[in-house]
Amino acid sequence: MAKKSQAAKAVKMVYYFGKKKTEGKGHPKALLGGKGLNLAEMTSIGLPVPPGFTITTEVCGDYYKSGKQLPKGLMDEVHEAVETLEQELGKKFGDNDNPLLVSVRSGAAVSMPGMMNTILNLGLNDVAVEGLAKATKNERFAFDAYRRLINMYGDVVMGLPHHSFEEAFDKIKKKYKVTEDTDVPAEGLRELCEAYKAVYKKDAGEDFPQDPIKQLQLAIEAVFGSWNADRAISYRRIEAAKGNSEIANLIGTAVNVQAMVYGNMGDDSGTGVGFTRDPNTGQNKFYGEFLINAQGEDVVAGIRTPQPVSEMGKWDKAAHKELMEIKKTLETHYKEMQDIEFTIEKGKLFMLQTRTGKRNGIAAVKIACDMVKEGLITEKEAVLRVPASDLTHCLLPSFKPTARNAADVLCRGLNASPGAAVGKLAFTAPEARERHEAGEEVILVRRETSPEDVEGMSAACGILTSTGGATSHAAVVARGWGKCCVAGASDVHINEKAKKITVTDAEGNTRTFTAKDTISLDGTTGEVMAGEVETQEPKLSGDFAKLMQWADKYRTLKIRTNADSPADSKRARDFGAEGIGLCRTEHMFFEADRIIHMRSMILADTEADRRAALKKLLPFQRKDFEGIFKAMAGCPVTVRLLDPPLHEFLPHEAAAQKQMAEELDVKPAEIKKRSSALHESNPMLGHRGCRLSITYPEILEMQVQAIVEAAISCAKKKIDAQPEIMIPLVGTAAELQILREKVEATIEKTVAAKKFEGKLNILIGTMIEIPRACLTADEVAEYADFFSFGTNDLTQMTFGYSRDDVGGFLPDYIEHKIVPVDPFQSLDQSGVGQLVEMGVTKGRSKKTKLKIGICGEHGGDPASVGFCNKVGLDYVSCSPFRVPIARLAAAQAALSQK
Repeated sequence: MAKKSQAAKAVKMVYYFGKKKTEGKGHPKALLGGKGLNLAEMTSIGLPVPPGFTITTEVCGDYYKSGKQLPKGLMDEVHEAVETLEQELGKKFGDNDNPLLVSVRSGAAVSMPGMMNTILNLGLNDVAVEGLAKATKNERFAFDAYRRLINMYGDVVMGLPHHSFEEAFDKIKKKYKVTEDTDVPAEGLRELCEAYKAVYKKDAGEDFPQDPIKQLQLAIEAVFGSWNADRAISYRRIEAAKGNSEIANLIGTAVNVQAMVYGNMGDDSGTGVGFTRDPNTGQNKFYGEFLINAQGEDVVAGIRTPQPVSEMGKWDKAAHKELMEIKKTLETHYKEMQDIEFTIEKGKLFMLQTRTGKRNGIAAVKIACDMVKEGLITEKEAVLRVPASDLTHCLLPSFKPTARNAADVLCRGLNASPGAAVGKLAFTAPEARERHEAGEEVILVRRETSPEDVEGMSAACGILTSTGGATSHAAVVARGWGKCCVAGASDVHINEKAKKITVTDAEGNTRTFTAKDTISLDGTTGEVMAGEVETQEPKLSGDFAKLMQWADKYRTLKIRTNADSPADSKRARDFGAEGIGLCRTEHMFFEADRIIHMRSMILADTEADRRAALKKLLPFQRKDFEGIFKAMAGCPVTVRLLDPPLHEFLPHEAAAQKQMAEELDVKPAEIKKRSSALHESNPMLGHRGCRLSITYPEILEMQVQAIVEAAISCAKKKIDAQPEIMIPLVGTAAELQILREKVEATIEKTVAAKKFEGKLNILIGTMIEIPRACLTADEVAEYADFFSFGTNDLTQMTFGYSRDDVGGFLPDYIEHKIVPVDPFQSLDQSGVGQLVEMGVTKGRSKKTKLKIGICGEHGGDPASVGFCNKVGLDYVSCSPFRVPIARLAAAQAALSQK
């Protein structure tokens, strides 16, 4: 037991970075967090980084395992690191001549912008503030720093209401007859510190702590505590639901304690944030903002609207030049676009942070292609660099130029995140979430967003803020999620309580909009427009085509699409689909001129009457198939025979039943009777799929006849049609044996009737969506030319979850880590995946060249595509707009699994 205790003590918890030593370089990001590792890296390559130390993510994990107690020995290591920091800087914690002050920040292995706590100016107390004023010869600056600490410490560490501090500040501003914080004189800030301490004591029930080490310990605990704050949990859940499996497996956050440098020491000081390339467009041009005489949180919080870094040279030419040189150094070192924070203290530039910059998919594609051109990365690295799911951003709608030119433009803000959003106004995050879940498209309107708003930001189709810049919280989060955002639209005045906004135009006219009104946001131009402006599909760039070309070069999986019409087929082919993996024939029956015949067939009492109704449906089916085969000429098209239960084609409301009775010239009672007869307690497991064809073989015969006639018609027109007939929901080999024979007989009969002498190579296979079919895949394969895994139903049947009803419990399951992600969005590899793998192995044990694919929506999920590549599938099939995602994900799987 004693040995174990000594071993536990030997685990290093604190890593120092500075001129004296840099301990973190080369350690894993999972241990030091992204921020901690990069501070060590920047220090090691000679960049001007204020020294400090990092407490590991493992300590955060231990903190929670021990019931929110700091591990034994941690504060001893912290003391030691503080002493090293004091020696390096020649300053002392709590000193009355030249005090050491630090910032305390979070830093997980995966970036979570603004979701966790930060405390600045830590180490100040009643004595040290006088020492800071003496050392800097700037009394105003010292007391401004102290009031910020008391406020931030009260808010972050003690959870005190922020408005109490605001009220105290308002009284001071009123006393000194000023409106701006920066105009309050030194004596006013000295008074404010006393007022803040009084607020702190009243709300916390104790004095503001004067011991800097106690301040530091409680601040460390507060940062660890923020790991499980509601906003942080929500952010991780939303990211995990989008397929970010890395974030779901983190054990906690690191804590970074770093010597303070000040951007608020006067007009020769400032602070800023920026990206080494434009995160919206990917242009190789520094994209950032700065504030003069401010601290870093002022920029990120969006409280003041900053200036672009492009104008920084007018204010401080030397600092701007050095920043541009650092941009090159960082990109050369990391070979990646960086997101940085910097401070200028009395003309001296300091780097506070660098991390891989969040960008939208449009920028990711351009940056990857440009960096190949610049010789920074290889083609393979470029393919691996772009998150496959982010390609969605390249496929975002934009406004039709004619519609936008004619639009009623209300005002313009900053183009913070591209895309087009049209929706009604929502004024709070809970309201946006609630209305979204009710099926409404909403735009979240806030003065500035905060981390508490993430649920609403995720639910909204667009975000509009009246303050803040292009690097504010709203912009950074929206950009990472591919969400349209216009920030800093200062002409928009928001009244959250009254649920309305007023917009003042260039002529001074004021217009009011409420929660019932629709507006349109153009995140590319920053325009805010009244009403609904018409959108259009995207035009893909040359860089996009280049990346897709590289992806196609390295992938081995074929990519097909799920499409039921010629229009969808053409769109998918334009996106690079190499065939159709799922054509759902039931979708063809719902149009007005067809549904009447379908319903006649369902109501028919005899086979002869059913065949008569089906004969009327035949021309429609044939025409649809011919159009799809033409759009997919030269590519395989897998047609699934009728799958849903027949009652889905009948109306259930009395009024609709009456209308149907009139159309079919029957009594409403007949329709009601037939609808009742077809009613099933559990339709998903009922009379559907291949069971329909066993009971009503005439349906199968009509559909197969239509497919064959369409293929013959195409052949005569020299169109290379490659139909594949898929029999759904097979659970036994006997079902497939019987139905294969019927399909073959119908093909033969149709070819003879049409006197066609050419060659039709029509494959006959099955959709594997029942666990039993996976378990007996060797038996099923005897009668199949191909398998296609229908993973939507296979997931339902394996988990016993109804896909239509999981909304009531699945979010809780994800939050409690019962399941890591929604299994209907990303394939459950250990359970459902095991069945898929078994089906592949058993199927190919019977037929080594059995063609196997997947046609559930999992076919467009990058993690699922990676699994399909690993288990040896021939293709994946997904919706048209996810085809590029699947192409890139397949290439990434091929490269990473080598």
